Amino acid sequence: MLTVRDLVVHYDTPLGAVKAADRISFSLRAGERLGFAGESGSGKSTMALAILRMIKPPGRIAAGEVRLDGQNLLTLSDEDMRRVRLARIALIPQGSMNALNPVMRVKEQITDALRDHGVQLSGRQSEGRVRELLESVGLRAEVADMFPHELSGGMKQRACIAIAISLRPRVIIADEPTSALDVVTQAEILKLFKRLNHGLNMAVLYISHDLLSVSSLCHRVAILHEGEIVECAETEQIFRTPQHPYTRRLIDALPKNPF
Repeated sequence: MLTVRDLVVHYDTPLGAVKAADRISFSLRAGERLGFAGESGSGKSTMALAILRMIKPPGRIAAGEVRLDGQNLLTLSDEDMRRVRLARIALIPQGSMNALNPVMRVKEQITDALRDHGVQLSGRQSEGRVRELLESVGLRAEVADMFPHELSGGMKQRACIAIAISLRPRVIIADEPTSALDVVTQAEILKLFKRLNHGLNMAVLYISHDLLSVSSLCHRVAILHEGEIVECAETEQIFRTPQHPYTRRLIDALPKNPF
């Protein structure tokens, strides 16, 4: 479904180009949950933004292919790529606290996303669609009329997820979606990802520095280190028999190996 081949992302500096992603290659199958783990600065978020062509200067995609259902996203026009985002591949951004517009009600932010992709609904249809989306992520219908500052951190994250799934994309990229949440809310969000993955058959690319959350959610795990994938395997294999020294050090740092 999603195939990334030899993706290279540079950040230009006065001293020359810095490789933030160095020849990253992987495939994501339909209905699969693939986790990317690594320390801060390893290139996880850079990779996610590059896949969505959201890298801003001084960053730039220097080489590679990103194919979604066979179509190379890196060759699309800016307008065509804008239409692909949310409709076919969507991002749940890092830091839901800042991802929502503070002066718009939740329902306005959902309907704005739908309208921007050509979905025309009557007032009643729009209310029904918003209510359906909110309920699918475990939020009450009344949340539609609330502003972001009236929501808890977990509720904001669920609202971001509702926007991301509003057009039922084929792939969801979740960038550190639980990093600012308490452990109970983290567990609830991970359960929500599993339910959406099964119910809507969306493939999930889950990015986190938290190996325990990755182990509980993902079918496979890829380990990023200094912009490179140093190891990629089934989750149980990674935790039971890690092959790369960096992977072994990450697992040894855990309070308890989940396997």
